[in-house]
Amino acid sequence: MAGHSKWKNIQHRKGRQDALKGKIFAKLAREIYVAARNGDKDPENNHQLRIAIAKAKAKNMPNENIERAIKKAAGGGTGENYEAITYEGYGPGGTAIMVEALTDNRNRTAADLRHIFSKNGGNLGESGCVSWMFERKGLLVIDRDHTDLDEEELMLTVLECGAEDIESTGKSYEVTTTPEEFETVKEALEKEGFSFSTAEVTFVPSNKTEIHGDIIKNVISLIDALEDHDDVQNVYANFEVDDEELAEYIQD
Repeated sequence: MAGHSKWKNIQHRKGRQDALKGKIFAKLAREIYVAARNGDKDPENNHQLRIAIAKAKAKNMPNENIERAIKKAAGGGTGENYEAITYEGYGPGGTAIMVEALTDNRNRTAADLRHIFSKNGGNLGESGCVSWMFERKGLLVIDRDHTDLDEEELMLTVLECGAEDIESTGKSYEVTTTPEEFETVKEALEKEGFSFSTAEVTFVPSNKTEIHGDIIKNVISLIDALEDHDDVQNVYANFEVDDEELAEYIQD
């Protein structure tokens, strides 16, 4: 399993999604705010806003929070001029890491992230140093508990809806699309009665790095620290790790 889905399962096991729900909602609201401020306030006319809202809803963010962020953008939101920046670097074991941030002070954010990488056995690199190892994809995750179709029927349905691929990851199915077809596939699957635990346009690793032993714990510590930073919206990594070996380093 690739690092992206593996990390989502790690977060679930550690209860991070619940423990950090307030921070997660704040980051999602910022993403919605920026998308609405930079474009039309109506999601029907703003592709980026639709994607941000879909991501928020997949994380069970209340509709009132979503509407509040859009209204804030419509009101001008003076004093909050966020800039979207992607940082790239390497983690322990040569893992490739990409960090998407929204910041009102790029110098502060760069310094903070450089410190986090260094403190956790990695290093912040130059733009382009690892992005070639990732592809932009639409990602829709369907929990196994949320479908009564058998695997063959599900795969056929998903592909008929226009998805590129579907992969079983144990507790869920990962549906990938092109970024351009993400919304079309999502809407088609919703009409078929599916719901998603993740619905976003993301970076999926095309080149992967296997990690073992203490490096697993070190990589997880680095990603934890990056995700805890207020300016960081998303963290992507290209590590692969065996489930049994991972269990030795993750406490339920």
